[in-house]
Amino acid sequence: MTAPLLDTNILVYAFTDDPRSATAQALLSEPFILSVQALNEFANVARRKLGMSWAEIRVAIGDLSALAAAVVPIDKNCNSFALDLAARYNFSVFDALMIATALQAGSEQCFSEDMQHGLMVDGRLVILNPFVELRS
Repeated sequence: MTAPLLDTNILVYAFTDDPRSATAQALLSEPFILSVQALNEFANVARRKLGMSWAEIRVAIGDLSALAAAVVPIDKNCNSFALDLAARYNFSVFDALMIATALQAGSEQCFSEDMQHGLMVDGRLVILNPFVELRS
């Protein structure tokens, strides 16, 4: 089984003092993969919402990339697959790109706070919200 894909929100929480930070950091301590999209989205959020400098963002992305079992690019085939997933599952294009990346990498799990917890995609990948217990 390929390591699970981590969505951008997991990366962001790992760099905050939010109550979800411990869960996010625990996910980063296990094997995981990332989409290059998640790194780009992280850079955007880190700059705008976390107030990180460009140097801090560069270090954070370097550290995340080094921890990841793989950083998977988005190519033309992935983009086409994502558009198909967006149409079939009513995902946003950005969520569909994340899921397409995970499926093409062979992941069986995607950890995300933003998508439907427990949803099985193409019979091969389940979306899991690692913060479900924290909301109770």
